[in-house]
Amino acid sequence: QPPAGQPCPVFRLSLSGAMPVVVGMVPAPSATGQCSPSGIALGPSGALFISEADKIYSVMPNASTPALATVYAAGVPGTNGLAFDRHGSLWTGDGTTGQGRVWQITPDGVVTEVLRIQPMANPAGVGRSAVTLPPNTAQPLVANGVAFETDGDMLVADTARGAIWRVAFDRNGVMKDNQTGCDATFTANTLCLSRVWVAHPLLEGADGIALDRSGNVWVAANERNAIVVVAAHEGRARAVIEVLRNPPSAGTGLRNAGPLEFPTSPFLLGNKLCTANSDGNRRDNSPNSAGELGGAGAPKGKISCMDPHLSIPGLPLPVSGHGH
Repeated sequence: QPPAGQPCPVFRLSLSGAMPVVVGMVPAPSATGQCSPSGIALGPSGALFISEADKIYSVMPNASTPALATVYAAGVPGTNGLAFDRHGSLWTGDGTTGQGRVWQITPDGVVTEVLRIQPMANPAGVGRSAVTLPPNTAQPLVANGVAFETDGDMLVADTARGAIWRVAFDRNGVMKDNQTGCDATFTANTLCLSRVWVAHPLLEGADGIALDRSGNVWVAANERNAIVVVAAHEGRARAVIEVLRNPPSAGTGLRNAGPLEFPTSPFLLGNKLCTANSDGNRRDNSPNSAGELGGAGAPKGKISCMDPHLSIPGLPLPVSGHGH
């Protein structure tokens, strides 16, 4: 973390273990504030898009002369996971603000709230909205990681419910009818519960998601310090499989010592699955003083990768890992 008022570096990492290379910078929010970027995506033009607070920045990576990123879109509070659809529009959810908003940002920068994932706290003052969801008592985050299937439909990770929602789009990238408006106590653009594609206890804490070439969905389940895969066939979730979870430490039974330390953003490169770790002080990662991150003089960021494989029909799975 750079000092207050200083930009955050954007690194290019090599799976070979070479030293990280700075290819750009994200501005600090103010002269006294610290930047805290979350999502990142590579755009069709080769530029990087980075979410931070209520803005999305873009920068063309350049290791020789790293540039300061510029604002691509503003007015997206809580923006977190990022994904491009096949028409070149960028999509993001509202993260820890907990309202479930999902925005589309067109190639010319127009921001539109297209839909909402049903929030845990009902804005109409009924049902579950009796709770105030203070920090560390309940998880309000429902619109987290986003990804697009090859047919153009969108998947949204619901951290609080341990679920993934599926939103259908037509060939022109317009959301199909009859997916919203099922509950008058929510906003009219809130998805119906029928759009939950899969929900499972193993997915509790689902953060970032990534799709492989077979349509299987790989999930960083940060609340459980685990990696989970949803095995899919022809667009349907067939099985939810835990690929890796931190083993309990001898004596304490805690699962906070690694290799995973609150995994957030998985990605696939060939047969290798990697994920970023944010070392959040929650659930299985609490207290977050254990492991390789967070202590005085210790690294502040880590990428964990898995490369051994177990063959399941139609699905090669990593089963153990290391992370540095």
